[in-house]
Amino acid sequence: MNTSITLAALSAVALTGIILMAATPESRISPQPEDTKAPAPSTPRYSKAGYDITSLPRDKVEQLADKLDAETYRITQRAGTEAAFCGTLLDNKKDGIYACVVCGLPLFSSDHKFISGTGWPSFYREFDPDHVARVEDNSLGMRRVEINCARCNAHLGHIFDDGPKPTGERHCLNSASLTFLDKNVELPPRSQPVQTETAYFAGGCFWGIEHYFQKGPGVIDVVSGYMQGEGENPTYEMICAKGTGHAETVKVVFDSNRISYRRLVEAFFEMHDPTQLNRQGPDIGDQYRSGIWFASEQQEREAREFVQQLAESDRFSRPIVTQIEKAEKFWLAEEYHQDFIATTGRACHVTNPW
Repeated sequence: MNTSITLAALSAVALTGIILMAATPESRISPQPEDTKAPAPSTPRYSKAGYDITSLPRDKVEQLADKLDAETYRITQRAGTEAAFCGTLLDNKKDGIYACVVCGLPLFSSDHKFISGTGWPSFYREFDPDHVARVEDNSLGMRRVEINCARCNAHLGHIFDDGPKPTGERHCLNSASLTFLDKNVELPPRSQPVQTETAYFAGGCFWGIEHYFQKGPGVIDVVSGYMQGEGENPTYEMICAKGTGHAETVKVVFDSNRISYRRLVEAFFEMHDPTQLNRQGPDIGDQYRSGIWFASEQQEREAREFVQQLAESDRFSRPIVTQIEKAEKFWLAEEYHQDFIATTGRACHVTNPW
């Protein structure tokens, strides 16, 4: 996969969603309040824009922060504030993104920058809301909302509700907390989204398979749909009428640096019974068949090797009937099927493999 990525290539990513006063925490790295702590470093987290936003361990943050100059260190690690109208990025009008000076995570875009007249660079929304953490700040006897980098917890500035439409927000930043990346220049590796892979699995009703794949460490996204049938735009009613040959399938997007395809295959065979032909428990029909739809020759090889190992073991008393086929077009299932167990609280016979 080509890892040369520029901001122009990221422009298709949907981007959603101060008078700063200095504060000086005692610790070297600004701690978060107990009720707003980020997940443990061992718990991978991903943003909707496809970035790894797993909370960096303290020793890694210290290592990165030690490379900063004294003023940048004071601002990002001790929640300091640069003087008004003195920041190097205040009047920057170039097109690009503004990334965290400590860890490189993209935080804001020139598309959302505006002149606030406050003396600090101002933006009305984030590059991705998941990239910027909000922490209530009552250190000066007044309620303010501090904003930090979600990945390394570097102090960025504060957010106020006097910004322009459509958000009405003003993210008021310190220039020292940011590094500007021109849209026409290749993004450095630490500012690029993760390079993902996609896998497809069918193991009975997709509600449970989807739900438990979502819990996999390194799994970025899982959705339910239909594959390996005939005809365009299949619906749930159509496949239940057994007129299309599609199987209920989940599409798994994952970070191969965090979890391997082999581990996904292993988890799949822990979730369901691969010896049941055209059914899974009470669900009967070829739409509930067991299948792995491979997206590459390597995936095919690993899937077949693992199934062969299972067949030669004594794990199952009956033959494995899982189909292994080249992936055809994936059709997204109806909205009410997505995140069904998480939304409804329904129980499921699928085993949690993690």
